[in-house]
Amino acid sequence: MNALIIVAAVLISLAIGIPIGMTLRKKVAESKIEGAEKEAKRLVDLAKIEAENMKKEEIFKAKEEIMNSRKELDQEIKERRGEIQKQEARIIQKEENLERRSESFDQKEKEIEQTRNDLEIRSQELETLYEKEMEELQRITGLTKEEAKQRLLSEIERQITSEKAALLRELDQKAKEDANKNAKEIIGYAIQKCAADHTSETTVSIVSLPNDDMKGRIIGREGRNIKALETLTGIDLIIDDTPEAVILSGFDPLRREVAKIALEKLIEDGRIHPAKIEEMVEKAKEEVEATIKAEGERAILETGVNGLHPDIVKLIGKLKYRTSYGQNVLNHSIEVSNLARIMAEELGLDPKRARRAGLLHDIGKALDHDMEGTHVEIGVDILKKYKENPLVINAVEAHHGDVEPQTLEAVLVQAADAISASRPGARRETLEAYIKRLENLEQIADSFEGVEKSFAIQAGREIRIIVKPDEINDDKMTILARDVAKKIEDEMDYPGQIKVNVIRESRAIDYAK
Repeated sequence: MNALIIVAAVLISLAIGIPIGMTLRKKVAESKIEGAEKEAKRLVDLAKIEAENMKKEEIFKAKEEIMNSRKELDQEIKERRGEIQKQEARIIQKEENLERRSESFDQKEKEIEQTRNDLEIRSQELETLYEKEMEELQRITGLTKEEAKQRLLSEIERQITSEKAALLRELDQKAKEDANKNAKEIIGYAIQKCAADHTSETTVSIVSLPNDDMKGRIIGREGRNIKALETLTGIDLIIDDTPEAVILSGFDPLRREVAKIALEKLIEDGRIHPAKIEEMVEKAKEEVEATIKAEGERAILETGVNGLHPDIVKLIGKLKYRTSYGQNVLNHSIEVSNLARIMAEELGLDPKRARRAGLLHDIGKALDHDMEGTHVEIGVDILKKYKENPLVINAVEAHHGDVEPQTLEAVLVQAADAISASRPGARRETLEAYIKRLENLEQIADSFEGVEKSFAIQAGREIRIIVKPDEINDDKMTILARDVAKKIEDEMDYPGQIKVNVIRESRAIDYAK
């Protein structure tokens, strides 16, 4: 019962206290809000006062700046006015000077006009005097004006020819001294480092036989064996009275080599009949193909040329069975590559490009028996097909002068090709080609006026020209030698160089009686 009373009392107290507390809190909050509003009003008033002060201060500063700007502008206007006045004074002075100069020019123009009139009068007088003098000179000398002019021109031409010949001799001598010294050093060094032996190759091969009875077996019944061998190889077999030997004749060294290997194999085997011949010819072709590949790889290894297409390598190896004037083209290409590389190193050029172009310069000869066109054209087409360096292609195309060389390495390939081809014993010519070259030399020399007789000597390495002494003087000899050499260069193809030797001789003959 007491507990209930206590609980009831508490509840009553809470019911009365809560409204009272809320009322008190409300009054306190209203009091704080009122104080905050007063404070905010006070702060706003202060801010307005400060803003008003700042506004007045900024207005004052702006007025001061405007005043200063006006003063500076006034000062600048005064200075510019002063400069304008000075410029006006200078312009006025210049106008006065121009007027004075104009007056002076007018005076000088009048003087010049007077002088020109005087000169025209004098010129007419001089022309009249000149005509009288010319008439007097013609009367004294007995020559007309045209005759005197022609004599004077002839004398000037003679003097110019003399001076031209002397200058040519001097320049040639100096150029030869410098060029020969440097060229001999470089070429001599290159040749010493690349000395190669040469043997002339022919169009026949000889196969030794164990005995003469083997000849009948090679011929076979009714000649069927020899016919089969000739048909399969394209080579002629010459079986004559030569003891224990058969001669293979053909212009294609590759076919001749196949026939030689096949015949040697048949002789070694002992069984000779058409079926066996066909088998041995196929084996010989395979052996030659292997040899071609090995020779191409040997050439690449020997020259140090890398990155060539396998087909190009085979074509290089095929050059082993190709000759030019009796010189093996593969050995020639290797030698040209080495010579060009050595000279490029001595001159500070690109040795890799030089040796590559040297090795590939005659690549077209591997196919010139099978394709139309010169070996240069064929070689260029092959190299373009396999995406070779354009500068290397130009060197190949220019090595016989068909196009202009674009690089110094191309020029070195030309030189190396000539060096290799002109070595003693490197190449041989047929008698007809040799005689024709000598006749062409003499015909070129005889085509010039004043030539009495010419002789090709030293196996076509020198042309000796005897001139008419009354038509060709000492000065014209030098010009004639140069013209003959130029015409030989333009019209003939030859290895090495040809010496042009002009001889002028005067003889006086009398008889003692």
